[in-house]
Amino acid sequence: MNGIKKALIIGGGIAGPVTALALQKAGIEATVYEAYPAAADTGAMLTVAPNGLAALGIIGADKLVEAAGHPLHSMVMETGTGRTLMQVDALPGLPPSCTILRSDLFRVLHDHAVDNGITIEHGKRLVDLEQTETGVIAQFEDGTTATGDILIGADGIHSTVRTLIDPLAPGPEYTGLMSFGFGEFTPDGKLSDGGEGDIEAMHFAFGKRAFYGYWRQPNGKYVFFSNFPQEQPMTLAEAKAVPAEDWLAKLRAAHIGDTPGERLFAEAGVEDMIVTGPMERMPHVPNWFRGRVVLVGDAVHAPSSSSGQGASLAIESAVELARCLRDIPDPAAAFAAYERLRRPRVEDISDNAAKTNNGKTSGPVAKALFGLMMPIATRTFLKPEKMFGPVHRFVIDWDTTITA
Repeated sequence: MNGIKKALIIGGGIAGPVTALALQKAGIEATVYEAYPAAADTGAMLTVAPNGLAALGIIGADKLVEAAGHPLHSMVMETGTGRTLMQVDALPGLPPSCTILRSDLFRVLHDHAVDNGITIEHGKRLVDLEQTETGVIAQFEDGTTATGDILIGADGIHSTVRTLIDPLAPGPEYTGLMSFGFGEFTPDGKLSDGGEGDIEAMHFAFGKRAFYGYWRQPNGKYVFFSNFPQEQPMTLAEAKAVPAEDWLAKLRAAHIGDTPGERLFAEAGVEDMIVTGPMERMPHVPNWFRGRVVLVGDAVHAPSSSSGQGASLAIESAVELARCLRDIPDPAAAFAAYERLRRPRVEDISDNAAKTNNGKTSGPVAKALFGLMMPIATRTFLKPEKMFGPVHRFVIDWDTTITA
């Protein structure tokens, strides 16, 4: 008989609702507490990979997410001049990845949780917690409290729960890149990427001064982004305080000579731009849990967006945590099993993405050498199955019992 009956989940983004739904499937009641007064309605595009979709299938949300996004059948790596370095198609036997606006993913998961009876309370910003022998008391900024058997921190890369578990816990690391997205933009005429026929490929280009990506939606509009190298870190608030016209001028200058980047950034306006702020990643976190309190998702293992796995890993961990709590009645033992199952995978993916970031911030000589070596590597040892198979083919075995 499971001794854990009620969970408090802090954070209503991606990991929070998924954790609540997975706990419900495991027979554990959960309430989600979100700091903001309503679900987020902004955000750039992200990708849910096949492994993330597989985990969503366990809570019945995979088809809902796919319906709200667009399938990604192919990724094309290219130089700033538009020369193809490598094309990676969806791996055989797997569904294509799903590209979706972050706000749409939030909405789908929020609505799916509510439709299944999960309570999500907004305007509840955690300020402190107290652990007892039998439970946890959460204290919120509005003066209210909540009590549960355990508390799960799903409150993102700037997690409050992480610092309450360990005041000396590391914070997110700046990668040296600022990120900007442009959504639903229609350029004046066709681009040189295949025009009207090319709606299934996402292009990633090593521009002369900045890395960027672009792809065309089924409605004919383009979504694109830039990873702008900047040595001095800025918070998202500081980045948004800079006039949008100034950022756009920097991006246009950074992509002069890129094909089709120069044209995309020249024709887009500030009304099309989303300032998504610094690209950050979590370094290895020493303590994933303390007593009856544990971390999940970006709060403990956020890779940089270069991994293409941030959302998928958060979804995986949420489901795996629920599986451990289902099978192991002691919270500390369940949390230890969860960490043992998840830490090697998430840290390996995050570390590999950090290496990719180094390539994005390298100089023109290094990028030229990279452009020469990539075609050779793809013909010899750099095969799609080897690169993505271990990541994309990962499936959580929900029906198998975990032991401490």
